[in-house]
Amino acid sequence: MIIVDLDVVMAKRKMSLTELSEKVGISMTNLSILKTNKARSIRFTTLNALCAALDCEPGELLKYEKGSARE
Repeated sequence: MIIVDLDVVMAKRKMSLTELSEKVGISMTNLSILKTNKARSIRFTTLNALCAALDCEPGELLKYEKGSARE
């Protein structure tokens, strides 16, 4: 299963969901879906915008965890 560590990276950068939403132009609702690992996919443009705003690499936001995938 792919895990989105958005909350971890945001905490390290001391950035709120509101601030990130304003920087990347993505709704707080969609960011919340990513943050809570309820997203089924992510566009590269979104990943690019998040990495730019958070000054991080994609590998800091995404990790692979062994186990069953969501059904």
